[in-house]
Amino acid sequence: MNITQKLWPTGGTLSVESSLDYLHQSGSGGSGNQFMSLPVAVTLSQPLFSVNHLKWNRRIEPLRYREAQARFLTETEQVAMQAISLYFGLLLAGEQVNIARQNLQTAEKLYEVAQAKRRMGTISENDVLQLRLDVLTARSALTNSESNRQARQFALRSFLDVEADIEPVAPGDVPQVHLEFDNVLSHALQNNALATTMRRRQMEADYAVASARANRQSINLYAQLGYTGTGDNMNSAYRNLLSNEVVSVGITVPLLDWGKRKGQRKMAESNRDIIQGQLRQQSQDFRQDIFILTEQFNNQAEQLRIACEADTIARRRYHTNVETFKIGSISTLELSDAQKAKDQARIGRIQQLFNYWYYYYQLRSIALWDFERNCELTADVERLIEH
Repeated sequence: MNITQKLWPTGGTLSVESSLDYLHQSGSGGSGNQFMSLPVAVTLSQPLFSVNHLKWNRRIEPLRYREAQARFLTETEQVAMQAISLYFGLLLAGEQVNIARQNLQTAEKLYEVAQAKRRMGTISENDVLQLRLDVLTARSALTNSESNRQARQFALRSFLDVEADIEPVAPGDVPQVHLEFDNVLSHALQNNALATTMRRRQMEADYAVASARANRQSINLYAQLGYTGTGDNMNSAYRNLLSNEVVSVGITVPLLDWGKRKGQRKMAESNRDIIQGQLRQQSQDFRQDIFILTEQFNNQAEQLRIACEADTIARRRYHTNVETFKIGSISTLELSDAQKAKDQARIGRIQQLFNYWYYYYQLRSIALWDFERNCELTADVERLIEH
């Protein structure tokens, strides 16, 4: 029986052993039986002046585990981002249907008004034909927008795994959150999987260099302390035990390796320099991306406010132009321009609202931090693994 335990502070191996051997000898002079007992022996095997692989692994493996946890949380947030994209895609498609339906109703009313004006001679034939063309364009736009909404509906239902149709509602208030770059960067460097990966790669490169430098020679210390006994039977083998102490030092030094170990050391150091250069570039890009995304998010609240005001003004302008057209004060071109501005402003408002939430969850997925509640994103990874 043998029990072995690695010693991570020194990189050695400590073992406790107990054994019983039976020897049967036979020959021309007769035969004999002998039992050899080793009730207990404690053995230490310790490499000297070599790299401590166990200690390095104890430093690297927790980073791998934390990296996996961070990737799980990031992918969870990315699922939320995908849901946001599909939700706002359906919301936008539904708004386009409403716009197309309103435009068709307005176009048909204006066409009727234009026909009456034409009979009175207060409008040209060209304007009547233009309004008729607007009716046909509005009908085509309504058909296309309804098909697009149905496709978006199927996509969101499939993603959420639900059977019933979903009626999206535009979010009202948005969180009044202003993010500081230093705060976001601090959380990202602590929690993000990429930041953990960079620390792990740097540590692995240092580990490779340390291993190459320690590969010049091999010196091992071996020590054993225990008791042993012999006898003709099993009981006598455990009586009158003798102390058994062994200490040895083994040295392995290559006489000639044609520069192989030196080359391995130089290669490891060169690879570390390359990795350090790559990590510096990745770190710089990582910080730059966070800075840009933070600025975009902070500016998005103002962009959303402007889009909401532009939507209100464009709708008022369009309704005013419709009434003005009925009394013959503006042309069909001016009316068409007001309608396009109204539609673009409405779509722009929803797009800016989508951008706000998408930037917010993108920053959450990078920093793995809930900025609204000011707490870290957590998940019971262990429980998920068990199930």
